Amino acid sequence: MPHHTIIVGAGVTGLSTAYHLAKKNHGKITIIEKGNVGDGSSSRAAGIITGLMWSETGIKARKISLKRFRELSDELDSYHFENVGCLNLFDADSWPERETLLPIYDRLNVEYSILDSDTMHSSWPQLSIPDGTIGLFDPLGGYSEPDHYIPALEAGCRALGVEILENCIVSDVIEDSGCIVGVVADNKPMKATAVVSTVHVWTLKVLDKIGLPIPLKSFIHQRYVTETLPSPVNVPAVNANPWGGYFRPAYGNRLLVGIENPSGSEYVVPNKNFRMSTISPPQGLSDTAKTQLLPLVPNMIDSNWDIEKAGLLSFSLDGEPILGPVEQFPGLYVGVAFHSGGFAYNPAAGFLLAECIAIKKPSIDIKAFSPDRFNAVETETYLKTRITQSEIFTPGQSRRH
Repeated sequence: MPHHTIIVGAGVTGLSTAYHLAKKNHGKITIIEKGNVGDGSSSRAAGIITGLMWSETGIKARKISLKRFRELSDELDSYHFENVGCLNLFDADSWPERETLLPIYDRLNVEYSILDSDTMHSSWPQLSIPDGTIGLFDPLGGYSEPDHYIPALEAGCRALGVEILENCIVSDVIEDSGCIVGVVADNKPMKATAVVSTVHVWTLKVLDKIGLPIPLKSFIHQRYVTETLPSPVNVPAVNANPWGGYFRPAYGNRLLVGIENPSGSEYVVPNKNFRMSTISPPQGLSDTAKTQLLPLVPNMIDSNWDIEKAGLLSFSLDGEPILGPVEQFPGLYVGVAFHSGGFAYNPAAGFLLAECIAIKKPSIDIKAFSPDRFNAVETETYLKTRITQSEIFTPGQSRRH
């Protein structure tokens, strides 16, 4: 049978996988999306990226992403990676744990600089960072605007011959002698040599029929964008860890702000027909975002929110992405659970999944991301246990972007 890859989900990970497979001329490629392209979490993402991660595999994957974001700026029409850098903030309590990672950054040739509050203010006068705050600056970091990136990547896929089926629901995957050989979409079987599930929080529902549980939990996440400001926002993308959120410039002289909700309960997706647009930001968090984060950019403290969006973040049992082939079911691949950094991972995720499918060997060792790394008992326990968002994070360690 000629190569035919079916990708379930037209978010940034699904689009990226299709794009990188098409660049390899790897046969027919079909994306199946139950709504419209990018109308899940991808269009609700902050789009911030930093390479300063907490695990060696994560660091190596983000290096691929940072490289590909810059290359995609040349490959795709109407898209440009905003290379403003990413500033990660820490207080005295949270810094020691991050400081232990500096030798890994050095060994893997990751660029960074450590800044005090005076240096941060002189570098970005619009910032007001309290004394004693430590800045870990990633000069290669920055952000992408989802509203620009998603349509540009979609157009890139279509130009390479990728078939995209919108408003089409995958109700089952087809198994034959232990192998995955296709899907059922809108009640019709479609054969494939590879099936890739990138549908974020719907993955549990899609793979339920073949009895493949994945230790995956979801939480509502909210972000806000200010009204147009009188002057440009000249700050980097900022992960304000001690303040429980992040912010970055947004197109049109605006500021995008995201805030965590530590007490938020996990969100159980009811069925495959669920739409992300039905989620609203919890009441009161917009005020919390304003009071906690805008003092760090004081000339914007009186700004009003123009846009409010909510989506879902997904986390695995150990906080790392779930990416790669599923050993139990040859022909099946998964790319999900990118914590709050799915947008940042997507060029690498698509690139690595395409390598797994087309040449069976990714550029970097992704065993730490393998879908097979969890045993059945710990997976069942994790799925049955109800937790809040604060319990996802390792104490003192940020899982942001």
